[in-house]
Amino acid sequence: MHPGPGFASLSRGDLRLYINRPGGGGGAGQSMPSGQAPEPGGWNRIQLEFDDLEATVERLKQQGRRFRSEIITGNGGKQVLVEDPSGNPIELFQPF
Repeated sequence: MHPGPGFASLSRGDLRLYINRPGGGGGAGQSMPSGQAPEPGGWNRIQLEFDDLEATVERLKQQGRRFRSEIITGNGGKQVLVEDPSGNPIELFQPF
């Protein structure tokens, strides 16, 4: 899967690996509203896929979860980063 420059998807069995180049135009390559840009060590994350990202985000916000941004639309879908209790990012994703 190659929806645009700067992005690749690799799969083997049930495992999928998505790779985004910082500044590559996709959602995961974009800087946060604060201006913080993707960099090694701070952006590695797991991705969980959802059918209704907006409803999931609203439910998690009501539970007091911390998000790094609002929902971002990229080449392959919509995504947002939520932080686990230790501050590690988890990507919530809804493909197009």
